[in-house]
Formats: sequence, structure tokens, C-alpha cells
Amino acid sequence: MMQPAVKPQHSAALSNHELDRVIEFVATLERETDICLDLRPATREMRIMIQLMRSHLHGRLETPSSLIAASGLARGTAHRILEDMIERGLITRRPRTKSGKTYSLHPSEQLTDNWLRYARRMKSAVGSAFGLSSGSDYYFGASYLSASAIPPLPVLQERLGLTDSLRVLMHADPTFLAMQKLKRQFELHFGVDIVGRALSLDRLHEEILVNAERGSSDYDIVTCDLCWMAELVERQAVLPLEYAADSEGPAVHDFHPEALATARRGGVLYGLPVQTVPELLIYRRDIFSTKAIAPPTSIAATLEAARRAHDPANGISGIAWNGAGGTPVGTTFMMIMADMGQPVLDIPRARGGFSDQDLRPEHYRPALDTPEARMAADYLLELLPYSPPNILQMSWFERAKCYAAGQAAMSYCYTQIMPLFDQDPESPAWGNTAYLPHPSAPGVQPIAPLGGWNLCIPANLPAERRAAAMRAVRTLTSAEATKLYIENGSVVSSRFSVSNDPDVAQMRPIIPVVDKMARAGALQSWPRPAVAELSEIVGILGREIHTMLQRRKRPSAALRDAQAQCDQLMRANGRY
Repeated sequence: MMQPAVKPQHSAALSNHELDRVIEFVATLERETDICLDLRPATREMRIMIQLMRSHLHGRLETPSSLIAASGLARGTAHRILEDMIERGLITRRPRTKSGKTYSLHPSEQLTDNWLRYARRMKSAVGSAFGLSSGSDYYFGASYLSASAIPPLPVLQERLGLTDSLRVLMHADPTFLAMQKLKRQFELHFGVDIVGRALSLDRLHEEILVNAERGSSDYDIVTCDLCWMAELVERQAVLPLEYAADSEGPAVHDFHPEALATARRGGVLYGLPVQTVPELLIYRRDIFSTKAIAPPTSIAATLEAARRAHDPANGISGIAWNGAGGTPVGTTFMMIMADMGQPVLDIPRARGGFSDQDLRPEHYRPALDTPEARMAADYLLELLPYSPPNILQMSWFERAKCYAAGQAAMSYCYTQIMPLFDQDPESPAWGNTAYLPHPSAPGVQPIAPLGGWNLCIPANLPAERRAAAMRAVRTLTSAEATKLYIENGSVVSSRFSVSNDPDVAQMRPIIPVVDKMARAGALQSWPRPAVAELSEIVGILGREIHTMLQRRKRPSAALRDAQAQCDQLMRANGRY
């Protein structure tokens, strides 16, 4: 079912995750105040507000019964408070059935605005108390109070508790290649040899699933794409990290929250982010300046910019993107659909976008028969005349290489591939590239679709190796290790503290740009909904959309067939 376009956030609003952090802080403050000062009557409404706002941010449904139970108040008292808050316009009732006898409860726009104002004032007050310059200059709850320069990776006092090598399965991209370059340094740190195996995207996914069926895991650590987490958790292929964590636990608040959220299922942490990799729209500042083209922030403006920048006589195409069949164009179509304001599945709305957590059966229904899907299909077809001649064979590396060689004025590009041009003085794009979130349709907030990787522990890893594996995961995702990767070629960071390091900002200008997007809530993972069937959905789209781009099928037919196949897939898996 088609839903209204996403309402743009207030210009001064906090991101979804930062507001959640403030609410958690207020909840803790309220609880401690209640215990220490015994101000019970003054806190009754606060408990209901906190529960309602939390559920709103996470896309959970609240009913009168669930709110009353969560409040901890006597039923009669809580019911009277709810009715009073509804009457005052703080809570909105929404019918759940045609009869209207049952309904759900939601924060009104007035209550949401009140909390945003309160959260900004709390953030400013806490920042001032700790000597930060202003409430808007830091991310609430991140590691900004430690030294801004990340120290070198310390040496372990005791060697890693393994009698043989640490075995790591990884992805063959710049960050993990940087890890390979640092192999000897990490071996000295851990006191054991490291045996790494690097595979391409599809082969890595296949090997993780094959490994999960073995009697004993061939790897201590596996590197998992963010969008595979739901599948791996449902298959019980990875361990909850709490199983092997020591009493200290990981410093999770330093991670970009959207990346960390991809590693949680049902409130349990199954991995730690080692990369935050958004896809951005990049463009050549010199070409845009010469042709007086404004940076595009909308779909229409992107098409116009591609048209004006397209100069095949001089070997320059307007824009490069993933047009190759299979996973490349299937993934691109999902992201472009998100730019139109609709995920490929009918997942629930949340503040600032959508949520792929705690899904109910109706949320698994494909949304490929929507106007937004048709708009995405039409957009890709309209890009074809301004794209490189080999666009239908182009995937992630090829599009970045095309841009780096000066053969495209714009490109969609993941940040981890940007060393092809931002570390190569011979590239026409070196020092001459600007970065934007994905341009979007009218009324849709521009976002940067999030990719990246979590380090996970296989569920079939022998028990005697798990503590050592967890210790290694924490080291390999630490701020110190992340800075080492950056110093050795990586251009991505999953941690606020690393992005705040002045050396990092000077070495890799893209990292502070991404950090700013993270603080503003622009990094979003829902364009690739984390469901177990995602790889199969991408495969279906990769076939149908590629056939459409080859002009062998009309857009309406391609989308209709993709909808039918995805629907059949979900029904076969018992989703609804």
C-alpha cells in the first residue's frame, strides 16, 4: 500500500538516534530522581511520555494496555493520566479496526515538538557542564570527552588465548586490505599468527552460510555485510556477543548509531561495526563550476546536471552508476526507490524514515507496485543517455574507476572505494570532488544509504576459542585500530572519536563529512531492509531491472514480475 511522502525533519531537529540517547538519559535521570528524592507524583506523566516516544522512534506500536503496563502505575491512575494527555492534545488515538473499538496511541506533533525542544536544551546544558563549546557541536553520548587524538594501539599484556592462529574471513576491499597490510602489527599485538581469507561480496556471503553448516567453524571471526545480519541471526549462524564479552563490555556509544543498530536484533548485539560505508553522490567541482551547474539535491536536478555535464566528444559522461545485472543494479534500484520515499518492502515508518526492526507479517509485503517504484525505474531509464557506454556492465569498482579516470562528471560511490581518486594525485578528481547525500524526490529527506561491515563470531566456533575471538573483535573494531586502518589507506570510520581526531580529518577529508551526516541522521540502513530474504530480493530485482534497462521489458512489466516473484518468495517462507 502506498504511503505519504516522508515529512522533512525540522531544520534544527536532532537525529533519531541522538534523540533516543537523550530520552534514555532523561529516563535514567527520572529513575534516579524518583529513588533518591521520592518525587513520585511529579514523574507520572514522564514515564508514559518516555515509553511513547521510545516506541515512536523505534517503530513499535503502543496501545492503552501496553502503555499502562510500561508506566508502572496503578491501572486506574495510569488510565486517568492517559485520558488527560489525550484531551490536552499530547497523545493521538489512531483506530486499528474499521469499527474504531480498538486503537493505538502515538505522540502528537505537539508532544514531539516539545521533546525536540527539551532534548536540544538538555543537550546544550550537558555540553556546557562538560565544557564543550556549544550544544550543537557534539553528538550526545559519543566519546567526545576523551583526548581528541587517538593514541597508538597498545600492546596486550597477555597473548591472545589461542594455541594456534587467529582465523579471519573478510571482504576484499580497501579497509580489509589495510588490515592485511597491518597483519604483522596485529600479530605482535595478539601474540599469535593471523590467517586471513579475503573474498568478493557474493562469494563471502556464500562462504559464511556454508561455514555455518560445518560441524566446527573454519573461522574465529567472519565479516558480515550489514544487510545480512537478520538472515544470519535467523539461521543462528552467529553468536550473541554478550555470550563471550567480559565484564568491561564494548564501548558501544562511540559507534555511529545507525551502524550499531544493524548489529542488533531483538535488543541483542551480534556484531561490532568495523566500517560505516555510506553511498554518496560525488561530482567534479571544476566541471560544475565551468558549466555553472548547481550541486544537485533533487532527482530532477540530478538529471539536469547529468544532461549538462555530459560531453561524449571529450570523453566525459554525465554520471556513472551500477548498471550491471544481478547484485549491482538490484542494490542500486533499492537505493533509488528509497530516494523516492519508499523501501522495497512495506516496512513501518519511524521518525526520519523507516524501521526494519521488530517487523510484523504485513511489513514483509513487497512494495514494487507503487508509484515510487515506477519513479525509480523511470529515473534509471532517463539516466541511460548521459551514462558511460558500458553502463550495463558497470558495478561498484568500475563506476569509481570511471570517475577517477576523469570519464564521468558525477557518480554514485561508496566511500570505501574513494581512495581510487582521493589518494591519487594523477586523477583529475583528486582534491576536486564534492560529496552529497543521495538527491531525492520532492518532500523526501535526502539520505546516504548505509553499507558496511560487522565483525561477528560464528555460532559453531568451539567454546574454548570464543573469549579470544571476542577479544580480537573488540581490538579490530577499536578506535586505535580504526585510526591505523585510515593511516594505511582506508577512508572509513565507524566511530565518532576517530572522526574527531584532527590527524584523521587532515588525512581523509571525507571522514568528517560522513561524521557530520551521521550526527544529522542522514546515514540510514533501511534502503536495504535487514530481512533474511534480502539477497534473493536483490537477485530478483537485479534480473528484472537489468532486463528493463536493456529495453527487453517495459517498466510496468518488470516491476509487476518482480512484485510477483518477491511476493511468492515471502509466502513460500511463511512471512504472511
